[in-house]
Amino acid sequence: MALFDGIRRQLRSVIEWRDANPDALIHEWSDNGDEIKNASKLIVGPGQGCIFVYEGKVQAVLEEQRLIDLETANIPFWSTVKNFMQFFESHHKVGIYFFRRTEILNQKWGTTSSIKYEDPKYKFPVGLKAYGNYSYRISDGRGFFVNVVGSHGDFLVEDFRRVMSERIIHPLSDFLAESKYSYADIDASRNEISDGVSAKLNADFGKLGFEMTDFRIEGTNFDDETLTRINRIANVTAEAQAAQAAGVDYAKLQQLEAMREAARNEGGAAGAGVGLGAGIGLGQVMAQGMQSTAVAPTAQPDNDAAGKLAQLKELNKDGLISDQEYADKRQAILDAL
Repeated sequence: MALFDGIRRQLRSVIEWRDANPDALIHEWSDNGDEIKNASKLIVGPGQGCIFVYEGKVQAVLEEQRLIDLETANIPFWSTVKNFMQFFESHHKVGIYFFRRTEILNQKWGTTSSIKYEDPKYKFPVGLKAYGNYSYRISDGRGFFVNVVGSHGDFLVEDFRRVMSERIIHPLSDFLAESKYSYADIDASRNEISDGVSAKLNADFGKLGFEMTDFRIEGTNFDDETLTRINRIANVTAEAQAAQAAGVDYAKLQQLEAMREAARNEGGAAGAGVGLGAGIGLGQVMAQGMQSTAVAPTAQPDNDAAGKLAQLKELNKDGLISDQEYADKRQAILDAL
């Protein structure tokens, strides 16, 4: 049986990539022997290319579907190879690799670590994670084989995905740093960011023999430190807008809130002192606000009283003064009329 197998291998006349693995990008042709010396035809199927390697160097690349008669074809180095192929024994290794030229669609990607850059608007460090999908194709069989595949026999889609995971962070980080997108603009600008990153990726990856035919960002999220900063900004912005809507000066509102918090702290003598001081300070602030209007030469008592009462009501509504404090101050203003 072994003898007949050897004869069949020696008589084999066609080299082709049959039953191609759908997950294979590069396939090394081999039938466990040196029957290449007897091959008379080479078939490069639809969506395939073929790479000839002789003594460790790429000698020729075919990138179109075709049937080649190796006895008469003018393929670089092939006549030299045939000269060494005698008596079914070869001392000079020839490698034939088929590669996939069709587009590989909808491959998932995701950053393995946070992308760090400085927010151009708020001037704090941002840690961004992103994920999405991409499509690609081998555009230069020789370049892809030399720069990406190397000494691998078969090279699969999953092998390429690992290459992408390692290489995608740097171009994405560079683009975000150069384009100056604030954290608040990231989601609304995902299409623009995808286009920009795709152009940067192709500028780098074209040298490696492949091109991105599509690149998309499907979602983003921030690390815990960035989320803490974002929430702080959101809270301050909301408070400032609420104070403006109520006609209250935000700086004074913050001062009053700090006094109220200190006044609530009754733990120990130090806390009692702080509470007492805060309570006095709160009264002084209120008193100064009332007195400043009362001593003004052009003051109108009725209008001033109405303004003070409205301000007191807002402070009470916002929880900055208690109901009792509101009632006492309100009565004091009414008694002064």
